[in-house]
Amino acid sequence: MPPEQHVSFAADFAPALLDPTQAAPKTVTGPNGKAADKRFAVYRNNVTVSLIEALAAIYPATQRITGPDFFRAMARLHVRSSPPTSPLLFDYGRDFPDFIASYEYAQTIPWLADVARIERAWLDAYHARDAAPLSSARLAAIAPERLAETVFVPHHAMRIVRSAFSAVTIFAANRDDASTQRIDASTPEDALITRPDFDVAVRLLPPGGAVFAACLASGQRLGEAAGVALDAHADFDLATNIAGLIAAGAFTSIALGEA
Repeated sequence: MPPEQHVSFAADFAPALLDPTQAAPKTVTGPNGKAADKRFAVYRNNVTVSLIEALAAIYPATQRITGPDFFRAMARLHVRSSPPTSPLLFDYGRDFPDFIASYEYAQTIPWLADVARIERAWLDAYHARDAAPLSSARLAAIAPERLAETVFVPHHAMRIVRSAFSAVTIFAANRDDASTQRIDASTPEDALITRPDFDVAVRLLPPGGAVFAACLASGQRLGEAAGVALDAHADFDLATNIAGLIAAGAFTSIALGEA
């Protein structure tokens, strides 16, 4: 088949693949050139189910919170509105948290989208490139008078998720099948996701920690980042936050910025 025919076939085939309201493409035929509507419907259903299963594997805590039936109904609508753009299934569903945030029947669970964002960050951290984390000894070697000029290089796996709800606590309570206690979801929580070695870790950041970490990750010098965090949170503690970030493996190296 010439390249132009491949393109034409794909353009005809793809739109109907995830939309059950569309008829099977005319280019899809069975034996002896007969129509293959039923065969195509089976194939379409298999593709949809596979994508729903992929979302369930990526967002297990989200599914546990909603229950399988609710999750699958929500995921099915997402699959129909957002077809894959990559052949890698683990890469699918990046926009699923935003879909959840706008999904009519999830509005009674306003923190659900943020839990899903943490799960997506967890998977991205898991697949991020390896790199040796920054050691506390390397930072300690910087002269005290030059610490404010220090610039940090973030680890490839470092992610930050901010939430107006107790998303970190809810995420942690629903990652396995253990029984959970009732959680007050009204407390804002920020998550730091890292993978310094082989295991992904999700940590609850202290006050000002998300602002501080985000500033450092964007290339701001330590003194500047600390000032922004202190302006945002009067109870920001520099020593606690920098020690926590180093221990979590959030950075790989440091340099001295221009004064």
